[in-house]
Amino acid sequence: MKENVFLFIPNIIGYARIVLAILSFYFMPNNHIMAASMYLVSGLLDAFDGHAARYFNQSTMFGAMLDMLTDRCVTTALLVMLSVFYPTYTFIFQMLICLDIASHWIHVQSSLLKGGASHKKIDLSGNFFLRIYYHSRVVLFIMCAGNELFFCMLYMVHFTPGPVLSVAGYSFGMWMALAWLTLPICVVKQIISVIQLIVACINTARADESERERINK
Repeated sequence: MKENVFLFIPNIIGYARIVLAILSFYFMPNNHIMAASMYLVSGLLDAFDGHAARYFNQSTMFGAMLDMLTDRCVTTALLVMLSVFYPTYTFIFQMLICLDIASHWIHVQSSLLKGGASHKKIDLSGNFFLRIYYHSRVVLFIMCAGNELFFCMLYMVHFTPGPVLSVAGYSFGMWMALAWLTLPICVVKQIISVIQLIVACINTARADESERERINK
């Protein structure tokens, strides 16, 4: 009996992520509780679809593409909202969107040129930092979760600094504190994206050189 890839469990989880993300976009302008809750749940489901794919032996190229495209679209939508809330930093948000999309797109293309089944399947001869980033699930989760949490906390701080906490006589809002704590992770994530972009460009150029050499022989 022919399998229906569209109905694989990890892909169904992916559809749920999309629905939650769209609902989050709807509430973003004026209901930060609903928006942030749905956004974060959608992000958490990203960790479960990979486990489901491995557990049920349902890893697919469609699922990998669905996962990556959902990540890119969801992050882009949040950054667009942040550019509305923080117009002074619009240029920075624009550059982050461009870096995120460009680095992942060319990385996927270069991975396919090298015969990879997924953008997460990095050749051991590849870049050291990218190898750790994609091969260590703990590192990958911390980087992605921390990056998204930073943007989400920036969104929340626009409405409220969060529940007030007091430590050693100092009072601060929880959302603001989380934003500062996750800022370093966000910065490292952007550096990784730059490395990913450069390495993918180099790999693509090398593929061109090899192909031209083959043709000219």
